[in-house]
Order: sequence, then structure tokens, then C-alpha cells
Amino acid sequence: MKKVIFTEEAPAAIGPYSQAIEANGMVFVSGQLPVDPATGEFAPGGVAEQTTQSFENIKNILAEAGLTTAHIVKTTVFLADMALFADMNAVYAKYFDGDYPARSAVAVKALPKGALVEVECIAVR
Repeated sequence: MKKVIFTEEAPAAIGPYSQAIEANGMVFVSGQLPVDPATGEFAPGGVAEQTTQSFENIKNILAEAGLTTAHIVKTTVFLADMALFADMNAVYAKYFDGDYPARSAVAVKALPKGALVEVECIAVR
């Protein structure tokens, strides 16, 4: 059985998907754009600020499920350009205490609304 996870502390889905789904003790968090849920706008700044906002959205969704970033076992990072990798990576590392999850990081042709980064993850209870 699956359970929809939703919080007002992260941006609402902009399409036919959920912020996250829990199934069999695993929480699948949809890709989080760097949208500030209070304003509906991207976090101002560059990829570092956008990565921070994407992770804050993830943290809030996981909190709604009773989890933290320590429960994340896999992330996927989508970048508008691989030249942004180092700045994204510096922010990314701050959200984990050394037990890093498995990760893929890829550059894509474009992200929704012209974002520089989008992050999705899987967490386990």
C-alpha cells in the first residue's frame, strides 16, 4: 500500500505527481526544484542557493514523513550544466554527516522553469 506525503512547507506539485510517496518503509521524494514555498519563486542567487532551497524542500517533505536527510539512501541531482557541479557539491555535502547516500549527478538539456538544479531522493525508515 502506498501513502501520499504532502506538506505546505515545500512547493506543491506543478503536475500530476505527488511531493513524495511512501511504500514499504521507503519514501520516494519527487524532484525538488529550488522553489521557495512561501513565495512560489526560485531562491535568488546561483546554483549554491538553488541547491540549498531544493534540499530545504526535501528536508521539509521528509520531516512530514517523520524522517531526516540521515534516512536518504539515494539521490539524483539534475544540473543545467556540469560546470555547476562543484558549487552544487559543496552545498550538497553540508546536508549529510559523512554517511553519504548513493548518488547520480547528470547534466540535462533543460530543467523546468529554467532552474539550475533539481534533486530527488529515496529515503528508508
